[in-house]
Amino acid sequence: MKVGCIGLGDIAHKAYLPVLTMLADTELHLQTRTPATLAAVADAHRIPAAQLHTDLDALLAQGLDAAFVHAPTAVHPEIVTRLLESGVPTYVDKPLAYELAESERLVALAEERGVSLAVGFNRRLAPSYAQCADHPRELILMQKNRVGLPEDPRTLVLDDFIHVVDTLRFLVPGPIEHTVVRARVRGGLMEHVVLQLSGDGFTAIGTMNRLNGSTEEILEVSGQDTKRQVLNLADVVDHKGQPTLRRRGDWVPVSRQRGIEQSVLSFLDAVRAGKTLSAQDALATHELCERVVRESLRQAS
Repeated sequence: MKVGCIGLGDIAHKAYLPVLTMLADTELHLQTRTPATLAAVADAHRIPAAQLHTDLDALLAQGLDAAFVHAPTAVHPEIVTRLLESGVPTYVDKPLAYELAESERLVALAEERGVSLAVGFNRRLAPSYAQCADHPRELILMQKNRVGLPEDPRTLVLDDFIHVVDTLRFLVPGPIEHTVVRARVRGGLMEHVVLQLSGDGFTAIGTMNRLNGSTEEILEVSGQDTKRQVLNLADVVDHKGQPTLRRRGDWVPVSRQRGIEQSVLSFLDAVRAGKTLSAQDALATHELCERVVRESLRQAS
């Protein structure tokens, strides 16, 4: 398979390239507009010069079987549009776009062209989180916090809090009947945000504090006198009378621990099998994020 990787920033470098460069049955093509970055990444992973491209036209001319987009969010709509119009199955690091209308347009274009479009919600496939889907989930609590990093509400929600939103949607055990948003926005910057989703017999609460004492991610699911707690996607503590700690294996790659490897392989397996992937469920997460943004801005006004 000829696979393109567009954008060679931090996420691509840390999470995706370690997986893509280890696949024996793929010919990986890299594209970025920065020649120095392209050369450095190619040298680190021993990728031939013929597979390096500084513009999207040159990359598309290779006849790609699939593409991964890790460029900045602001240019996602332009890049994804070109890929879909060229019939290239596309995997996009979240989000599809900052504006809901653009995300809707891209999903509609993929459906119209019959081309796969997948969004990188890797936590759904992270082993520690996927196992929570088999646990009683009458109450779901998720925190994703950072230190000293208030940010523009739309940027914060779509680039980061979206992971919390999607994980809650993934784990809720039934239809969502009620949605509540609370946020603190000062001087145009979001300091914290809380999302509460509830339905028949369950409540799910997701929070993000950008003025927290440490960078952390904590997920808890509980019910029927049991609780499972996941710390930073690595350590799992099961509570049933007394806590039992399970740590990730010392040799488990970070990309596998965080569900990146599984997401990549699942996407490429679908492409090989000729299965068309729909981004409709991912779009529902973007729609909920838009509601979070609008409610937060309304409370700030």
